Amino acid sequence: MPDLLEYIGYAASLIVLVSLVMSSVKRLRWINLIGASLFAVYGFLIHALPVGVMNLGIVIVDVYYLVQMYTKKDYFTLLKLGNQTEYFNHFMSFYKANIETFMEVEKDLEDPKFIKLFILRNTIPAGVVVTKIKDENTLEIMIDYAVPAYRDFKLGHFLYEGQKNFFISQGYETLITRPGNEKHQKYLKRMGFIPEDFNGEFYYIKNYHS
Repeated sequence: MPDLLEYIGYAASLIVLVSLVMSSVKRLRWINLIGASLFAVYGFLIHALPVGVMNLGIVIVDVYYLVQMYTKKDYFTLLKLGNQTEYFNHFMSFYKANIETFMEVEKDLEDPKFIKLFILRNTIPAGVVVTKIKDENTLEIMIDYAVPAYRDFKLGHFLYEGQKNFFISQGYETLITRPGNEKHQKYLKRMGFIPEDFNGEFYYIKNYHS
């Protein structure tokens, strides 16, 4: 029967394995840090210095990158797309199945009524937003999607708080979006959207006017 030390080794192995299937880089680092820390303790306890030292090194690397993630200033930009949508179509094709687990996706996104924007994070396309004009004061968010590696709410805060003046300057004081799955609805609430009736239909609504 395995003793306590073996159970520690099994637990450490399982945690490291779980970390490798994380799509979020930040989550991967945190879970890997826990697993490597446990593995380092296991290695030193069984006097396997190579195991202990190697995993201690992994702990240091994880800590370094986590500090970078929490202290490094990210630069966000909204990139509005014109008629050149080849990359947009490729992006949507690649992520469509995942997007549809959160929200419904319009079949014909080529329609010129849609306004398409990429959210760039340090020049990398980290998210996509598709909107359409509902009325002169209201913009409907059709798609608001962050790629898995960047789901840490920074994109959402940049879009809905950092770009508040952008929306208002365009004349849109109200943003509306249809509810998605439960996880997406929690995200909308965190971004300041409130479930309300809009012209007889149910939406999540964010008002910028006081």
